[in-house]
Amino acid sequence: MTINYEDINLSYKKYGDGKEIIVILPGWGETRNTFLEMINILMIDYTVYIIDYPGFGETTFPNHDLTMDDYTEMIIKFLNDLNITKPNIIAHSFGGRISILLASKYNIPIKNLILIDSAGIIPKMTLKKKFRLNLYKTLQSLANYLPKKIKYKFKTYLFNKFSSSDYQSLDENMRQTFKNIVNLDLTKYLSSINTNTLILWGEKDIDTPLKDGKLIHKKITNSELIIFPNCTHYCYLENTYVIIKIILCFLEG
Repeated sequence: MTINYEDINLSYKKYGDGKEIIVILPGWGETRNTFLEMINILMIDYTVYIIDYPGFGETTFPNHDLTMDDYTEMIIKFLNDLNITKPNIIAHSFGGRISILLASKYNIPIKNLILIDSAGIIPKMTLKKKFRLNLYKTLQSLANYLPKKIKYKFKTYLFNKFSSSDYQSLDENMRQTFKNIVNLDLTKYLSSINTNTLILWGEKDIDTPLKDGKLIHKKITNSELIIFPNCTHYCYLENTYVIIKIILCFLEG
């Protein structure tokens, strides 16, 4: 099933037919398959929707860059087209970015919000990272003075050496979108979220470190933080049934 947002056919899947609705917003690069275990249990009592973002699953990426507002507005279009009002939202990582904007900047009514290892906070630039960034820029500039054949090979080497694996794995037309997303700090929006919020976090998450989860908890007044020892950025896969039980308890009040 799809809904249209501008030139994008946004693919989604519906499971179950419960009275209450859960919308799952996956992380970057994730698809509905990542959440099937969770969905198979939640769909017993709820209607569950999950979306494929542009470039992943069954949704094709457009021939232009996207911003966080684009992603948020396409989810709003999805909710409006399906007449979904005040849903429960479960969001992992990148999905947390969208959820934060939905609940704050766009003031979309959400019954309960569950953030799992949410992205949205830009880490402070350490001296080591500053040095690495400046070194990359310097070497890229110097490469421009090399002969054409050598320049291309050297720039490719620099790209592979300095850029993240996530960035390298993207098609070229998605890379600017990735930059638009990761360079946007959403900290300022957190304190305006009034939704009941459950925050679930892996203690050993290195992609979105635990300090981010603690900051989100501090900024969102009506929130609860649960930390999972020895878990990473994918605590919902490492502690699936415990997390599902916690989510169900939270949703049922």
